[in-house]
Amino acid sequence: MNQKYALGIDIGGTNTEFGLVDNKGNIELEGSIKTSNYESPTELVKEIAHQVLAFSSISDIIGIGIGAPNGNYYNGAIEFAPNLPWNGFIELAKIFETEFGVKATLTNDANAAAMGEKLFGATKNINDFVSITLGTGFGSGIVINNKIVYGHDGFAGEYGHIIVIPQGRECGCGRKGCLEAYVSSTGVVRSIQELKSKNKLNSKIFKIENPTAKNVFDFAKNGDTFCAEIVDYTAMVLGESLANFTCFSSPKAYVLFGGIAQSGVYFAIKVKNYMEKVQLNIYQNKVDIIVSDLHDKNAAILGSSSLAWKCK
Repeated sequence: MNQKYALGIDIGGTNTEFGLVDNKGNIELEGSIKTSNYESPTELVKEIAHQVLAFSSISDIIGIGIGAPNGNYYNGAIEFAPNLPWNGFIELAKIFETEFGVKATLTNDANAAAMGEKLFGATKNINDFVSITLGTGFGSGIVINNKIVYGHDGFAGEYGHIIVIPQGRECGCGRKGCLEAYVSSTGVVRSIQELKSKNKLNSKIFKIENPTAKNVFDFAKNGDTFCAEIVDYTAMVLGESLANFTCFSSPKAYVLFGGIAQSGVYFAIKVKNYMEKVQLNIYQNKVDIIVSDLHDKNAAILGSSSLAWKCK
């Protein structure tokens, strides 16, 4: 009998990652393609099929799980995602089903990451937590009493689009001052030009043609004063926002995942300190800030693949 797999897909604003996952959470095939290289989602799906079916046959795939920005669990569609190259209402689950001939289930990418963290990562023994994905955008997957919170329309957890600075930076969603515009990788890069500081002139970050958030964090760790200010400012905005969110669901932990989070406890400690400074007294010192231990794997692929196993 052939090994059976779930195909897990993570659609990101920069890259789309995919993998074949067995029922024990082992990723047997893993690939990545640049999302913006494909003019339509159908072309992207066909490329994934081309690569996956070179490794395994369709008969070995029990189902497909997909995590995507603005992914709606209820209707299997991406709805007006600001960080993707395709606009409007995209029935992505249906496109995958047409291409592969097996059932496809879609959810928000942050929800998929939260599911992966719960099944295989740092929150196996935590029933109430929020997974924070700090990538091109900002995603949050809310788990209460061991269940993902979807809301009545499938869009619960868009915490990246709460307004933290009224009339602040323009966000990809069309509003101004959203959390995502400050603490995502994109937000960190924007801070290079937009954060006011007397230390700008001496920063090494301006010697790089196209600096990234990783450059900022690396320079900060190596003594660049301006980059350290950016990291501190990012941690402050995030920490204070998480203190507000605590009043909503009283989580045991926030789990940081994504490019920024890979800087490790260096950033997590800063976020924790700023959160505690403004935390409501009944929550103080009760909520942990932890870094995902799935960076060497892929929490989003593992989480999205679990949708397929669950719906089998």
